[in-house]
This record gives sequence, structure tokens and C-alpha cells, in this order.
Amino acid sequence: MPQSLSKIYVHIIFSTARREKILPKELLPELYAYLATVIKNLDCHAVQIGGTEDHIHILCVQSKNISTAKLVEEIKKPTSMWLKTKSDALTQFHWQSGYGAFSVSQSDVDRVREYIQNQEEHHRSRSFQDEFREFLSRYDVDFDEKYIWD
Repeated sequence: MPQSLSKIYVHIIFSTARREKILPKELLPELYAYLATVIKNLDCHAVQIGGTEDHIHILCVQSKNISTAKLVEEIKKPTSMWLKTKSDALTQFHWQSGYGAFSVSQSDVDRVREYIQNQEEHHRSRSFQDEFREFLSRYDVDFDEKYIWD
């Protein structure tokens, strides 16, 4: 085959440092738009972006030319710098050092999109930590609690 082809959906989740509820609700739509632009500039495609005041979910089609670790790094770095310019309360803003990335099958894309769209409602009854533990369990990811909540 003379060309390399792929379509890999990845669901990326990361939090603010110490899971501080620091992202202003009114800024979230602008942040999502900025994230989509950053992702597009990495030759990936944002399918759905959402979150709350303390974390972000991204469903995207990952380019075959970038690793997941590099993709997340290249998303966090400019968005952190951008957020620091948005208000005095965000001048010391940082994302947590880690992230979760989970594969999504084509048949589950609509379900994951809907899940991401409903984050605010979803988190009325469940914390980010409980949600993330559920993802780790569902995907059978081994983890050590002392390292996951920096």
C-alpha cells in the first residue's frame, strides 16, 4: 500500500493543577474554541470538547504523525499560557502534570460526544476523581492513587 492511513479516536482527560475549580464558566466556550484551534494546528481534528471548572475532556481524531504524549503536551502548553492572559485570577494557572487518554471505537463516538457535552450535569452528582477512577477501571488501567492526584 503506497500510503499510510489511520482514523484513531482518542478521549483525553486532564485537570487543573490540584483540581482547583479555577476555570470561569463564562470563559469555557472560548477555551474550547481555542483548544479546537490548537488541535487543528497539530493536524488532528477536535470532535467534541467540554469540561467544568476543574477539568477538560477532548474527543479528537489523532493524526498519525503525533504521539499521544506529544499531542497532550502540545495542547496543554499553549492553552496554559493563553489562560494566564485571560484574568488576574489565572496568572499562576497550570494544568495537572498527567492525563488520561482512552481509545474510542467508531461505534462509540456519538455516546462519548454526548457524555462530554453533558459534563456540568454529570458532575452535579459525581466528582472528577470518581469519574476518572471509573475510566481507569473500565479501561483496566493500573494506577497508584498517590501519583494520580498531584
